[in-house]
Parts: sequence; C-alpha cells; structure tokens
Amino acid sequence: MGLCNSKPSSNSSSPKSDLIRNKNTPVPANGTPIPAPSPLNAESQSNNNRTNVKDNDDAVIEGKKSPFFPFYSPSPAHYFFSKKSSPARSSANSTPNRFFKRPFPPPSPAKHIKAVLARRHGSVKPNEAAIPEGSEPEPAAGLNKSFGFSKHFANKYELGEEVGRGHFGYTCAAKFKKGELKGQQVAVKVIPKHKMTTAIAIEDVRREVKILRALTGHNNLVKFFDAYEDTDNVYVVMELCEGGELLDRILSRGGKYTEDDAKAVMIQILNVVAFCHLQGVVHRDLKPENFLFTTKDENSVLKAIDFGLSDFVRPDERLNDIVGSAYYVAPEVLHRSYSTEADVWSIGVIAYILLCGSRPFWARTESGIFRAVLKADPSFDEAPWPSLSSEARDFVKRLLNKDPRKRLTAAQALSHPWIKNSNDVKVPLDVIIFKLMKAYMRSSSLRKAALRVSI
Repeated sequence: MGLCNSKPSSNSSSPKSDLIRNKNTPVPANGTPIPAPSPLNAESQSNNNRTNVKDNDDAVIEGKKSPFFPFYSPSPAHYFFSKKSSPARSSANSTPNRFFKRPFPPPSPAKHIKAVLARRHGSVKPNEAAIPEGSEPEPAAGLNKSFGFSKHFANKYELGEEVGRGHFGYTCAAKFKKGELKGQQVAVKVIPKHKMTTAIAIEDVRREVKILRALTGHNNLVKFFDAYEDTDNVYVVMELCEGGELLDRILSRGGKYTEDDAKAVMIQILNVVAFCHLQGVVHRDLKPENFLFTTKDENSVLKAIDFGLSDFVRPDERLNDIVGSAYYVAPEVLHRSYSTEADVWSIGVIAYILLCGSRPFWARTESGIFRAVLKADPSFDEAPWPSLSSEARDFVKRLLNKDPRKRLTAAQALSHPWIKNSNDVKVPLDVIIFKLMKAYMRSSSLRKAALRVSI
C-alpha cells in the first residue's frame, strides 16, 4: 500500500513503463519500438496491479481440475501431442541466455502457492482445485473484528482525497484538525473490515500495526502516528511522503542509475533493513514501489513503507508461509524455509535493476518467474555490466547468492568495498552478532566457562 499522493488509480496503466523494455524488443525501420513485455511493466502499474503473490488470490490456476487431487501438474508428455512448444523452450526464450539442464522443467510451484494463498484469504474452499474467477469470498461468521484501537479518528483527522489503492484497502491524504499538529498533512491507510474474511487476514492487520509501533526512530522508516477503528474500517495514520516512489525515479532517469546514485540509494535501503532485522522484523515485500521519497527534491530521504506482509522472526526461527512479490521473491521462500536473508535477496534484485535497468529474472508468467528464480542465474555479460566496476558486479552477485547461508547480511553489505568507499556510511550492528549472543546465552554453564577460559 503506497503512501504518496502521486500513486495512479487502480485501473490505470502508466506509459512510463515503456521507458524500460526488454533488451530483445524488436525495432522496425522507422525506429519506433514495438511494444513488448517490459522488465519493469509490473512495477510501473498501480498498487492494485502489482504482481504481489499474496494479493493474487483472484487469479485462475491454469489446467484441468482433478477429482482426486486439488492441484493439477501437467505431464511433460502432453507437449509431444500438442502444437504448442515445450515449456523448456518457452522459458528459455523468456529468460535470455538461460537454459535448463532437463528438457522439461519441474512442475511450477505457482499453482500450489496460489491455492494456498487463496485459502488463506478465504476465496476458495480447502478441497477446491482452482481459484474461482470473479467470485468474492462470503463474510465468515463469528470473526472478532475488534482491534482495541482508538475510535476517535473522525475527531482528530479530516480525511481528504484518495491517493492510492490496493487489493485490501486504499490510502487517503488527511490532516490534523486540532492540537500542535493542526493542519499537518498525513497519509491514512484505510482497511475495510468487510474484506477481512478470515482469522489470518485479521491477524495480518493486527500484526502490521504492532510492527509499525515497534519500528520507530529510524530516519529511513515512514513515521507512524497511530491506528484507529470504527464499525466499518481500520485507519492507520502515517507520514505523508510526497516525493513519489523509487520506481518513478528509476523510470524518470531512463531506467537506470549511475553507480554513485545507485550507491546512495542502496545505503539508505540497507541501513533501514539492517535496523528492521536487528529488531526481529523481516519485511518480506521489498521492491521499488515500497520505498518513497519524502519530497520531490533530488536528494530527498528515502522511506520504507508497507509492512502489511512483514512478520516478527526470532534469530533461530525459519518462516514457511509464501508471501512477497514474484520478481523479488527469494528462492528459499519458494522452498518454504527462510528468515531475514530473504530481504537481502530482494535488495539484490533492486540493486540489479538500479544498475542495468532490467530485472535479473523475468518471464511472461508467474510460473516462469518462479522457475527462473529457482533455476536460472542473472546475466552479468550483457551491457551495461561490462562497463561497470568490478566492485559493483561483485556486490550484486553476493546479494543474489541462491544459498542464504553464503549471502551477505544487510550490515555486511554496508561493509562491502563498493559501498564502504562512501563517506556517509555507518555500519549498524549485524544481526549475526545478535544471533551469536542469543546462542551463547542459551549454551550450557560448562560451555560458557570454557569460552571464558579460551578468551
């Protein structure tokens, strides 16, 4: 859910996405490029059109229904008897210069993921194979939709025009009616209660507010004021960021940043993510749309927003629910065993886009995207990568390591030579140190004594 007043409406599509396109886009003799799926088409659309895995509960799973099993996995033999090309060949074309070792890729996790998420939000019955198209979930009876928030929203704020819309709610501008902050503009995320059709959906809202209250005091975090409710809605009041999305800045620059400008953005992103991880919070939906600039100024501060998919995680805990946005989801998320390292992977995808203007993993379908994330490797051979510094290439490669154990943490990334050369870098405490301290506190008395002697 965006917070800036520059967000497009839910049904609009912006022509700015044409600024960045696939490297293989054909160009006719007159020089006008033929429209083709852009590597950043999904990001340039509105909140409601984002390729968010959690929000895609109204999609239809392609394939036949089986009366014996809720999920359909196509047989590779089917392609021998059809005129369509095999998925292996189509995937290879979708992700340039990437080939799979087997002639037929494994069944995509997308079908299972969509079905699980649909049941999470109440749009499909537990044993139903496909997600029905165009059907709204019926309100579940007996759900407690009282959050214990203040009920005096209308007394303190004057609600203004809508500035953004997502699947589960919308964002409006507002201003204080009275007090020291009278007249100050804020952003209000409005979440209708009638859309909270499952206990999990209600808990998601409760957890988002709890996380916003816990994460305070960082310059690159959107400021949280308070949460309110009435019989119809929940109102989350936050700082209004009027500088637009990071994605808008990328597109306005022709699709990519210089190394110095990309470095300035990455320092802010890594700092706030390292802070979140140290507080035991994993964001789980890091992407250019979820970073807003406070003002239109070129050197404006960047703020992280939208903690609707975030969760608390202990140092030794592994999460298993699949949430996030398809282009930015980490491999271990698809394997249903992940922690804070998944956020660093998403930062690596953002860094790749900032430096070269295209996504490291791309396909025409979510199934193809997931398959590319799991099997393909990002290309560093095509322009402009050969002209970039070796430190920049190494930085992105270390963030996009498919093994989360070998991937840099956010704090370690701030110590990378490509970043460390900047004068304004302050490396925060690494979450790994916190994990080691927790492990030490739980170790036996004998081991503690042995460690003291060795030290």
